[in-house]
Amino acid sequence: MCGIWAIFGAKQDVKQLCANCTKVAHRGPDAWRIESIPAFQNTCLGFQRLAVIDPTYGMQPLFLRTYPHLWLIYNGEIYNYLKLQREFDYKYETRVDGEAILHCYARFGAEKTASMLDGVFAFVIVDTKERKVHLGRDIFGVRPMFTFFDNGTLGVCSEAKGLLDVPRTDGVQVKPFKPGRIQSFDVDVEGMLTWSDSYQFLFIGDSDFNSVASLAPDNVHSNIRLLLKDAVKKRMIADRRIGCLLSGGLDSSLVCALLVQCMKEQGIPYRLQTFSIGLDGSPDVEAARVMAAHLDTEHHEIKFTPEEGIQALREVIYHLESYDITTIRASVGMYLVSKYVKEKTDTTVIFSGEGSDELCQGYIYFHKAPSPQEADSESRRLLEELYLYDNLRADRTTAAHGLELRVPFLDKYFSSYFLSLPPDQRQPKNGVEKHLLRSAFSGTGLLPEEILWRPKEAFSDGMSSKEKSWFCLLQKDAEDKISDDSLATAGTQFKTGLVPKSKEAYFYRVLFDEMFPQHSHLTPYYWMPFWTNTTDPSARTLSHYK
Repeated sequence: MCGIWAIFGAKQDVKQLCANCTKVAHRGPDAWRIESIPAFQNTCLGFQRLAVIDPTYGMQPLFLRTYPHLWLIYNGEIYNYLKLQREFDYKYETRVDGEAILHCYARFGAEKTASMLDGVFAFVIVDTKERKVHLGRDIFGVRPMFTFFDNGTLGVCSEAKGLLDVPRTDGVQVKPFKPGRIQSFDVDVEGMLTWSDSYQFLFIGDSDFNSVASLAPDNVHSNIRLLLKDAVKKRMIADRRIGCLLSGGLDSSLVCALLVQCMKEQGIPYRLQTFSIGLDGSPDVEAARVMAAHLDTEHHEIKFTPEEGIQALREVIYHLESYDITTIRASVGMYLVSKYVKEKTDTTVIFSGEGSDELCQGYIYFHKAPSPQEADSESRRLLEELYLYDNLRADRTTAAHGLELRVPFLDKYFSSYFLSLPPDQRQPKNGVEKHLLRSAFSGTGLLPEEILWRPKEAFSDGMSSKEKSWFCLLQKDAEDKISDDSLATAGTQFKTGLVPKSKEAYFYRVLFDEMFPQHSHLTPYYWMPFWTNTTDPSARTLSHYK
């Protein structure tokens, strides 16, 4: 990960505001730079670098001798940067993948550039010749970006915390920049901005998957295998060591197995490091051990106690900038395993199985979908809002420790192909969720059958035993800390944002408000399963699980 920060048209001393860039220093521990733009008054760009590709010449803000009027800061990876170079004969000046953004913009403009990129990104392009500023974010929001616009002043940052202390007019909120969009501004001679244009450059499911692979018209299983492996392979670009989170569930196991396969094909000399985490009795840890032995990885098991997990809650909520219940529950384990990876190993780039549950209908409640069409609609809704929940969790918990996350299931071509299949094919079948994905790899030997057909476990559930579920431990802790009277008057205490309905939710909201007062809008709603009467987001409360 990296951290980007920018202020345009500042009404205060820019030098004083630049200190806010350091609030995302954890995202880029290798180097940092803050730079003004001579052509624009009251403007500053900041960058916190995690050097994954071209550590020598990849510093940002990036500007090229070929285009001295263009400046770029971005967080992300552009997987097709070499393909774009070959196709358009770009003369690259660095080995940095993001250089492709500037060359594409110079030739095609902002909107087409964003649609041409195969990767994940949040970028700011500054064009001093045309006096323009363009913001863009990938379609799933894998890479984060927050903004505010206030009477000619624009603030941009990878995380909200880098903008919350920048002075703004009352009522002007810091908000997440929506995925799949380009937003453009004009810059006047005094450096103040005017909103110019905003548009969706690409919708989820609309990428031309036939342009990247020779697909078999009548062999869905083969196409799924081909596109998912390609999604893994293209994400291996890095000058740092690659590792993989391994819960022992279907998604992380598939990613891990394909990654090992690709590493062998490419002759990468080191064994893949894999990481699992759990409390005593965790079924995830046991399943991950089976999978790691099958793949012969250098496997690391991290155990933590309930007390250690509870102690981490404040740090987790600080990095998440959220008080959503299920997001926090699932984040603790991912935060602690990321901390271990950073402190105990030399792995920097981490693969993970994020996005599969939303894309492939993996949540237990999909068994209760009234029809294939409604299941399809819910799957697409979840994908559109990933940036508020699971993508937020995955980004923040890894970036908190200076790691870079790669998520092959959210490849724009793989996801577009999967969503193009008939809705009834993508539903759970025979009581098994993600049946189509499992069937595509059945009989290939890539995964042990016991792992391939292992029932769904949410990460926050699977890392604890069935006798002592993680969510039950958290609820008991909150029960001891929050009184009945406090919960009964929650509607009076929390006048904005979501009103907590449980002591656990109340405790999270208190911690959040202590760190981010007046910013309760950052959590728009509590994530909950559909088509059920449950009042708790844990899959272990659903009848299908039991």
